[in-house]
Amino acid sequence: MNHSSLSNFIRQAFTGDLKTKEYPKTYRDLDMKVSFGQGTPTHIPWVSFLASGMTTSRGYYPVYLFFKRHNILVLAYGISETYQLETTWPDQVLSQAQLISDLIESPFRYGDSYVYRAYNVTCDDTAVSFYQNEKKIDEAQLQSDLDDLISFYKESLDLTVANKESQVSQGLFYMEAQLEDFLIHNWDETDLGKTYDLIYEDGELISQQYKTDIGRIDILARNKATGSHVVVELKRNQTSDDTVGQILRYMGWVEEKLNDSGVTGLIIAGGFDPKLDYAIKRVSGVSVYSYKVSFELSKHEMKN
Repeated sequence: MNHSSLSNFIRQAFTGDLKTKEYPKTYRDLDMKVSFGQGTPTHIPWVSFLASGMTTSRGYYPVYLFFKRHNILVLAYGISETYQLETTWPDQVLSQAQLISDLIESPFRYGDSYVYRAYNVTCDDTAVSFYQNEKKIDEAQLQSDLDDLISFYKESLDLTVANKESQVSQGLFYMEAQLEDFLIHNWDETDLGKTYDLIYEDGELISQQYKTDIGRIDILARNKATGSHVVVELKRNQTSDDTVGQILRYMGWVEEKLNDSGVTGLIIAGGFDPKLDYAIKRVSGVSVYSYKVSFELSKHEMKN
């Protein structure tokens, strides 16, 4: 991400424009994601740089976080708030780096990520400027800071993949993350999107890994017609009985805490499961969807 793109990001953060398609999609072989909020502007626009298998909602990654109210841009050792892995930044980061919550008092979000660099930002009609300790930072230094953090990130990923016990190397994190994130990112194109709306708060999606005091709901949405909630749970490596018990527990929480007597449940499984069918046979308000994953190989034709 060059200085021009970063300056445009800062300017756009103050406009209310949420469009991001003009920004690069990759940087140094990492996926680059930009967000100014969904539906309404967020308090903290961000730019994340993601390795394969990582997503902004699941994983750890370099990220720019712009705290607009404070005019502070943080280049951070980012850690997902939605779903945190056992695998994360090396211990030297966790033990030595400053928490964002120690830099900015009561930040709206992202207080548990760690500071790599923090810049004070000024923006006028002619230029966006970045400062550290009242000293202006030039374009080369900004670029060097980002590239150094990304290099460190890639080195830490190499160590993670080399650890055969890690979630990343075993592929468990990747496959689970892809299913949930696919549903969220393609919500309007799925059957679920025809009936249910995702939930946003202050321009931020809160449906995915919805926080409760008894755990996190995979996806919480609202019925377009009735306004009642639906609890969506993905059946992973657990028994059918455990899955049904879990979704009923969350439905009970929504009924009591969100005052919704019409709450329903939906379990998404990887195929036909007779045990799951029997488990929900006498349970009202819970249904099951199955998903299929397919891919296609095509031969690459060499150009002459």
